[in-house]
Formats: sequence, C-alpha cells, structure tokens
Amino acid sequence: MSASSQSVKSKKDESFLGRLGGSLVRRKKANEVSDLHEEGKNAINAPMLPSGTDVHPEDTLLEENAERIMLDPTSRENPKFKDLLKVLIDWINSELEEDRIIVKDLEEDCYDGQVLQKLFEKLSGRKLNVAEVTQSEIGQKQKLQTVLEAVSELLRPHGWSAEWSVDSIHSKNLVSIVQLLVSLAVHFQASVRLPEHVSVKVVVVKKREGILQTALVSKELTSTTEMMMGRFERDAFDTLLDHAPDKLSVVKTSLITFVNKHLNKLNLEVTELESQFADGVYLILLMGLLENYFVPLYNFFLTPENFDQKVHNVAFAFELMQDGGLKKPKARPEDVVNLNLKSTLRVLYNLFTNYKNSE
Repeated sequence: MSASSQSVKSKKDESFLGRLGGSLVRRKKANEVSDLHEEGKNAINAPMLPSGTDVHPEDTLLEENAERIMLDPTSRENPKFKDLLKVLIDWINSELEEDRIIVKDLEEDCYDGQVLQKLFEKLSGRKLNVAEVTQSEIGQKQKLQTVLEAVSELLRPHGWSAEWSVDSIHSKNLVSIVQLLVSLAVHFQASVRLPEHVSVKVVVVKKREGILQTALVSKELTSTTEMMMGRFERDAFDTLLDHAPDKLSVVKTSLITFVNKHLNKLNLEVTELESQFADGVYLILLMGLLENYFVPLYNFFLTPENFDQKVHNVAFAFELMQDGGLKKPKARPEDVVNLNLKSTLRVLYNLFTNYKNSE
C-alpha cells in the first residue's frame, strides 16, 4: 500500500473515531442531564423523607390531596412490635384451629379477606354473605368491603374510628392490618395479653399541588390493658374507683366477709382480695364450696409456679362459673393473675350477687 493511501485511510479512521467519540460524549452528557433532572425531581418530590426509607414508585402514584401511610423499616425490628405480631398470629391460629387455617405472615395471609372473614365469623357468631374463595382482585376487595362494613357496624357504637380501609388492607399495609386485629381482640376480649404501649414510626406521603410531601410520625397501636379494655367496660366499679374511692373499702370488706364465710369451711381465710385470688386456687375452691362439690386436684395446679399455670387455674375457675349457670366473666384470666383490682372485684361481685344467700 502506498504512503498516500495509508494517509487517506488514517484520516478516515480518525474522522470515524471522532464522530463515534463525539456521539459517545453527547450521549454521556445527555445521560448526565437526565440523571441530574431525575435527581432534582426526587429532591423536590421528597423534601423531608427520613433517611433509610424507600418510597417506591407504586407508593407515590397518588392523586392530588391523597395520602399513603407506610411502615418505617426501622419499626419492623422493634421488639415490642414483633411481639405484638406474634401474639396476634398465635391468637388467630388458636381461634381458627377448627378451620385448619394457619397464619404465618399477617401481610401475606390477611390482605385478601379470607382469614379476616373467618375470624370475624368465629368471634361474632355471624355468617357473612360472601364467596368462600375469591382469586380476582375485584372479588377479594368485595369480600374485604363486606367484612370491614360488618366490623364497622360492630365497633362504631363503642367509639372506634376505623383507621383501615379496603385499599390499605388489600395493599398489605401492615399498620392497618394490625390496627384492625387489635380492635377485634380488644372488643371480643381475646384471651391473650397484648403488649402494652406499642408504637411504630410510619412514613406519611401526601401529594399537594403535584409535589410529594413526606413526614415521619408515631402511631400508637396499643395503650395499657386497663385503657384498652376500659373502652367497653365502664361500669359501677369504674365509677367507684374513679369517683368514690372512699367507698371501695366498704365493698372490699363485704366481699371478704362473703368469701371467708365459705373458705373458712376449709380453714382458709382471705385478707387481701387482689393477691390471694391471683393464682386461681381460692377461686376454684370457692366455686366447689358454693356449688357443693369437690374439685379433683388433677384439674388444676394446687401450688402454681409460673404465670401460665396461674392463668390456667383462673380460666378453669371461669369454666366452673359458667357450668354453674353464670355468665362468662368480663375480666380476663390474665388480668386477675396480674393483680388487676377491678377485674378481681368484678369476678367476686358476680359470685356475691349469685350466691350471697348460700350457706
């Protein structure tokens, strides 16, 4: 090849590489501009986003003035929150054992309405007019609508404001699902002890004038057992303790006299209502005396050594009361074991009103 032809080829190559290089540079600059634009848009749309929190595209496609609430990732590791989830899962599985339903994950197992339907029907004793199995999204939301309407009818008269919706439950919003389950557990006085003072951080995303605004707020899921149960149990004992504590000693004296009248037959005596009935033993023996039968010792723990054994005893005493024709006590066995005075007073007063003339 001649020197002139090599020179021409070299110039062509340089020209081609130059054009290619120019194209690459222009493309790179265009990408940089695009990335910069995207970065700027994100900075504008999420001005107060907490660090470590991801707002996914599907979570931010909101209509004007709409908002969405998401659980902050750090709250998922909150020990009390994880404990609450476990308690709720165990409670659901216990209630639905006969239906052979096993819940392992609240988000994945509750969003379609099937478990919530079965749980509500079991707790309320009311059959809902819904399809048993629904695969389509429309069918699932229709079932959820029916279930949540039934829950609302039940809870609204007691002052509950629904902090959940069909969309929030179906979108697997864990906070909404937990709030719904806690309200059901409290209303139906579930035989479980919900962890107290459980709060989580949630990211609230709102759209205002086309711009996403985010904020991190705290959401209370449970308060104290006394306050939660008190939503449905404002009665004479609440009034007595709140407004006439001076008369409390008179009531306690009357109840102590009543129980000792019978327990003295076994050479037993009560001086403190809160503590001496907390393990359930005296309650069981008292029921046997009132109904005139002997309770086999193998049915309960005569010297309970832990919390679960005490709860077993008190729950067994409650069963004996129901066998004797009394209504199911409003108090929970766990509350009596935990020295809750009002719960113990309610149980004993119920016995007093039914057996005060017994010898």
